[in-house]
Formats: sequence, structure tokens, C-alpha cells
Amino acid sequence: MEWTGETVLVFGTGISGIGAAGLLVSLGAEAVLFDENTEIDTEKVLAKLPAGSRAKVLTGELPEEEMKRLTLVVLSPGVPCDLPLVNRLRERGLPIWGEVELAFRCGKGEVLAVTGTNGKTTTTSLLGEIMKHVRREVYVVGNIGFSYTEAVRHMTEQAVTVAEISSFQLETTERFSPKVSAILNITPDHLNRHHTMEEYIRVKELITAHQGPEDVCVLNYEDEILRKFGEKLPIKVLWFSSARALARGVYLEGDMIRYASEAGIEDICSVKEVNLLGTHNYENIMAAAAAALAYGVSIEEMRPVICAFQAVEHRIEYVAEKHGVVYYNDSKGTNPDAAIKGIQAMERPTLLIGGGYDKNSSYEEWIRAFDGKVKYLVLIGQTKEKIAEAARNCGFYDILFAETLAEAVDICASRAEPGDAVLLSPACASWGMFPNYEVRGRQFKELVHQLP
Repeated sequence: MEWTGETVLVFGTGISGIGAAGLLVSLGAEAVLFDENTEIDTEKVLAKLPAGSRAKVLTGELPEEEMKRLTLVVLSPGVPCDLPLVNRLRERGLPIWGEVELAFRCGKGEVLAVTGTNGKTTTTSLLGEIMKHVRREVYVVGNIGFSYTEAVRHMTEQAVTVAEISSFQLETTERFSPKVSAILNITPDHLNRHHTMEEYIRVKELITAHQGPEDVCVLNYEDEILRKFGEKLPIKVLWFSSARALARGVYLEGDMIRYASEAGIEDICSVKEVNLLGTHNYENIMAAAAAALAYGVSIEEMRPVICAFQAVEHRIEYVAEKHGVVYYNDSKGTNPDAAIKGIQAMERPTLLIGGGYDKNSSYEEWIRAFDGKVKYLVLIGQTKEKIAEAARNCGFYDILFAETLAEAVDICASRAEPGDAVLLSPACASWGMFPNYEVRGRQFKELVHQLP
């Protein structure tokens, strides 16, 4: 596409918006960065763009004269597709892309893409490390915190891009076509954005929509939604399973992760050799291994990377041991299903910190997963009363409330006994109390390290 003379509205001034604007300007387009939040510091936004970038920043309302000049709209993932302004722009006949679509159309090389409700960051990070071990030019991008469009500006034809792709990003794809895709699992999440489970599933499955017959999709055989989806896919499917041996695919048998193919059965590694904790993490390892195998990486090449890989920050991350009490940061447990994985990984009596922003989730299944492990549930944030009611309905009454995360940590520290664990695994988003789950997790770690 020839970009000179194009005027593109980049809706959103975060990491994705900055990356998209920087790429567009480098291609010769005029970029208009826009945010409805009037408190945005436009000078700070401009300062984040590459030196000499000719971009405009607008906040508040988008003037009519600006709308008339536009030829394309690029939405940041945090901008809902059904906002009134987005609908007005769509009604004008303007193409509505997301940052991923823009990056894919402008990028070079091949793409390996990972989505799913939970486990995306760990799987993407591990797959990225495996690819870095075998290829020279690798970019790990997307929902993981690194702008896909920023990486595009540096790519050559030899590039391999490993992308973590959220449902928010998949909503605005049109031609996005990874060489290998992976859907790890689908459980209820972001229903405040997608409104129905059916729509959430549809959007997740879009990751395969434009893959060709020689491309591969890695799917979790133990996810009923994905099993049905995989059976009707017209592309190649490579399954993984934590519960059964597969005739073809990657699976967990006892302590061993194995790969069954036409050539026979090969051992990838034992779970006793890896640094990750819990069955959900073994699934992440299997998904990453399957994606790498689908791309042609040998088991011999990937094995040392898998065994050396450390847990991703904020995902059941060991923080410290104080007075015989071990503290874990699972701030990335932003929905009940992710938080279930967190509590299942605990092997000690646990004081659990939960609560936060309400994404219209239900919490009963999470409470039932406590399975006698949780000594106290310490609740914070907007959802604390809703979660407490769900807990009482499930027969769990050891509930305490805190106004802040600092107070919650102090409560846990005062009640924990040697041999216990304290786990931050909120089952909720961080918004309202923190800008994102990373800030929440880092504050938790700071508070733990400050304990006497």
C-alpha cells in the first residue's frame, strides 16, 4: 500500500497508539493521534514518538473537519469497536483496522501468534525464547507489552514475529494470517466488552480466519470449545493435552511431555526438569513446543530452552519468604479461570488476596476450587462484596476486607503462620485501583519486601 497522502486517525495514545503513529509517519502517512480523555498531556505523547515525527495529537471531541480528511482509522486494543464515535467513522465508509492489522500488512517475514483466555504471556514468552535460539531476527510483540507496529519498522524478510494476540486485537483484523496460530483455552472473560460468550468465542477463533491450507493451528484437546472448533477447521491442526496420550500431538504422560508423530513418540522433557509450576504451565509448555514443532524446530533445539525458562513476571511468581511464609505474585490472574490455576498450584495453606475491577465475571467456580487450601480470603476493590457473597453461597466464611493492597498484605502477614503461603491472585482486572496488572504486581512485591 502506498501511504503518502493518507491521513490516518490513530485512536488511543498508549503503547499501541504510539507504535502505530510512529510506523505510519515513517511510511509517509499523516498520523492524527486521538484520545477522548481531555486530561492526556499532548506534549508527553509527542515526546514518545520518534524524533522528527510529523504527528498531530487531539483530545476530547474529534472535529468534523478532521473527520473529512481521514482515509483510515487504526484502533488501539483498549478502544471498544462499538463506541459511538467509532460507529460514526464506520458509517462514513472508513476502514477500521487495529494495530495488529496495520502491523501485519506492513511487516515482513513470518508470524507465529498465540491467543487464549489464560496462559498467553507465558506461552508467547517461551515460544519467543525458543525461536531466538534457532533464528537470528525474532520479535516478541503484541499484548505482551511490546508494540507490534514499533517492531515492524526494523524487520527484514528473515524476521520471525511471535505475537501475543488478545480478543481486543483480533476484533479488528481483516487479513491477519499467522503461519502458526495457537488457541490455548477459552473460558468466560471480557464479557463487559464482548457482551456474550458466543461473541467472545467467535472473536478468539478469528486468529485462524485467514490461514491457508499449509498453515497450522495448535489447539488444546481438553478444551471442549476448541475440540469442536478444531474438528471443522480446514487447516492443519496440532493438538496438545494434559490429560491423555494423543495419537498425533504433544501430551503429558506421567511426568513426561511427549510428542507423537508419524515418526513415532519422542520425549520432549520431564516436568521435573522445568522451572514452571502447575498443570496449566505444563499446558503452556506443550503449546509452545507444539507451535515450534509446527514451524520446524527440532526437539533437540527446543529442549534446553524449555528447561532453562523461568516463570513470567506476575504469573505465580515467587517473591520472598518471610518468617517461614512464602509470598507469590499472581497479579496476572485477572479472571476467575486464571485465578483457579493460581490456587491449584499452591502446595501450602494459603492466605489469598482477591478482588478488583468487575468484568461481569461470576466467582463461584473459583471459590469451589479453594478445595480446603485457603485459610483466609482477603478482598479489595470494587468486587469485594460480590466475591464475598459468592464465597458465602459456596459455604466459605473466612473472609476479611481491606481498603488497599497494602492493608491486605499487612493483614496476611499478621495472620500467616510458618509453612503458609500468601498469594495475590485477584480473579479481577486491576482498573480502578491500578493502571494495569503489572503495577499491581510490582506494588505487591514492594510491599512484601518491605515486611520486617
